[in-house]
Amino acid sequence: MWNPRYVGLAMVVVLTGAGLAHRAAEAQSSTREKLIGAWKLVSEEEPGPDGGIVKLPRTAIIMYTRDGHMGVQFLTPEGAPALSAGPIQYEQGGYEAYFGTYTLDEKASTVTHHVEGALVRSLIGKDLTRVYRFSGRQLILKSSRPDEHWTVVWEHY
Repeated sequence: MWNPRYVGLAMVVVLTGAGLAHRAAEAQSSTREKLIGAWKLVSEEEPGPDGGIVKLPRTAIIMYTRDGHMGVQFLTPEGAPALSAGPIQYEQGGYEAYFGTYTLDEKASTVTHHVEGALVRSLIGKDLTRVYRFSGRQLILKSSRPDEHWTVVWEHY
């Protein structure tokens, strides 16, 4: 026979766990909601050869959908300085584009792009993890790789 006192205690434990799970899901949901939509490039910077910061004159768009898909495109204007040769080639002929799905890790403040298609085919199948931060209407992304030091600032359309 069930002891009512233990049944009540079990319900408290279950409901408390459900409440914590709901709050974690809400936090994930609120971050996902902030991320959803189209973002235009505000600025992109990387360290220059002299140790200073170089602003890259590119135009770009990144999009995140509610159902977990993403896509990004960058265009470097003709005659603009080339990007530094980093550990991963993202660009070809002044253009960068890839798409796929994404996952969030709120604890680590990262969004991982799971590349399904890309202009640079060596990116296909890769997971590109970006550290994110929100500042007002802006989304700031940086690579999680210790050998990449760029920063990209986006603003919601």
